[in-house]
Amino acid sequence: MVDLAKKGPVGLNGLTACEAAARLEAGELTSEALVRDCLARIKARDGDVLAWDYIDPDYTIEQAKARDAEPRRGPLHGVPVGIKDIFDTMDMPTAHGFAPYEGKRWDVDSACVASLRAAGMVLMGKTVTTQFACSKPRQTRNPHDATRTPGVSSSGSAAAVADFMIPLSNGTQTGGSVIGPAANCGIYGYKASLDGLDRSGFRHCKKSIDTIGLFARTIDDLILLRSVSTGTPMPTEAVPSDWKVRIGVAHTSEWDGAEPYMRAAVERAADLLRQKGATVTDVTLPPLFEEIIPDFTIINGWEASSMLADEIRDNFDSFNDLNAGRVVEAREYTEEQYLASGRRLDAARDAMDKQFANVDVFISPSLPGEPPVGLTEIRAGGFARLWTQMYTPAVNIPLFTGPNDMPVCFQVTGPRGSDDATLAYANWVDTHLRDALGDVPASI
Repeated sequence: MVDLAKKGPVGLNGLTACEAAARLEAGELTSEALVRDCLARIKARDGDVLAWDYIDPDYTIEQAKARDAEPRRGPLHGVPVGIKDIFDTMDMPTAHGFAPYEGKRWDVDSACVASLRAAGMVLMGKTVTTQFACSKPRQTRNPHDATRTPGVSSSGSAAAVADFMIPLSNGTQTGGSVIGPAANCGIYGYKASLDGLDRSGFRHCKKSIDTIGLFARTIDDLILLRSVSTGTPMPTEAVPSDWKVRIGVAHTSEWDGAEPYMRAAVERAADLLRQKGATVTDVTLPPLFEEIIPDFTIINGWEASSMLADEIRDNFDSFNDLNAGRVVEAREYTEEQYLASGRRLDAARDAMDKQFANVDVFISPSLPGEPPVGLTEIRAGGFARLWTQMYTPAVNIPLFTGPNDMPVCFQVTGPRGSDDATLAYANWVDTHLRDALGDVPASI
């Protein structure tokens, strides 16, 4: 895989968030210096990657200087973070990828933004989102290969982190828009449980399915950013050294649709983890979890039409064809269909809880394979959508490459509500696989 560190200037922007935080706390660097190196990278590379919808370099430096001049507010004080342009920011525009809202300021922070601001982080700017976070791509390119997709809809957030423009960013997932872009861009991504990260003030949020996530270049950075985002202390508990970790290899209805090398990557990971002491079993999920796929479509369409009612009324001609088609289709749904789909999904979540009775986490493909050439073939939803519907936290692990030397990733998924524990297990998996593989990413 291409070494992105050689594609443009890398100075302090090459630090992980944990490394930068430690040096900032020790007084060995300033937030201003860190931010200036991030801006230099963005200037050099964003013409190719197109990860940003809004950035004001002068204001970003102003923030950094202010952070340097005040007492530290938290462990990520002075560290820059990218904000997906689906979240409101009181001092920046929020366009939602929607032309009528270009340049519009809402004069308020979404809760997930407010928590980062309160913790002393530097809000670097707004990363590209697709229109209302739908699955139709916009301009962002994969930083490893500009001819390939970075995924949707958190494409800008993932690409900016992968390309060393920023160490951290946030995103959202309705189908696969955290895990998919993280996997396509070869970085770590964490999709929370439904309310594992505060969704308050998330404009146009589809209450039953939209979930917030985070991006980083290390899993330790994800854990730290989750701690700061939730305002809770860093977890002190890791997986006990004497615990026999129980891992299920989840064979979902999509399993046979994965490329042979993708299945081989998951199986290789499973074999290596077994050698590291884990109990690993293959688990074929019941047909129920395939049967509920149409219910996701109904919930998505119904709630999107409700949350976008003002935009549908005032600016329907500005909707892209995918969103417009979804609205038209949703007009055929009845409230009883919507409620029935919700009941079926609730029952499936209860059934999924039982699937975790004998495993601590599942591992499964993040995507069918490498990111495909072009921006129109997304291929993300199938492997991530189920876990989004089930409200289970998921973590993308980027340790392999495929036949075209592009990222091949798998995800670690835990029971709903077990976000900290799932991140701890994912850390265990990542640490032991790195030890077993040696140099990563490893070719499949």
